[in-house]
Amino acid sequence: MAKTEETADTSLAAPKLKSFRKPYSSVRLTSESLERQSRITLLAWNRLGADAAIAFLNAYDAGLEGRPLDLAIASTAGFEAVEHAISARSGRD
Repeated sequence: MAKTEETADTSLAAPKLKSFRKPYSSVRLTSESLERQSRITLLAWNRLGADAAIAFLNAYDAGLEGRPLDLAIASTAGFEAVEHAISARSGRD
């Protein structure tokens, strides 16, 4: 019976955690990129509405020659181009 109890005890024990973590495998955005992402998302959401903003930011745009969210995150010039495109779509300047 002692062996059965020992087996039961080890099966209920918590798994051992690794003492190290793997480094991030994906690219992390800079604070400036995160700020541009936040600003362009809020602008699109407020000007276009939720569904239209999501569709616009995540789909390829021929006029911008790229995906608006990626362009806005990548550079200030990209952010400004996407900002103008949102203004044109919403009819506001």
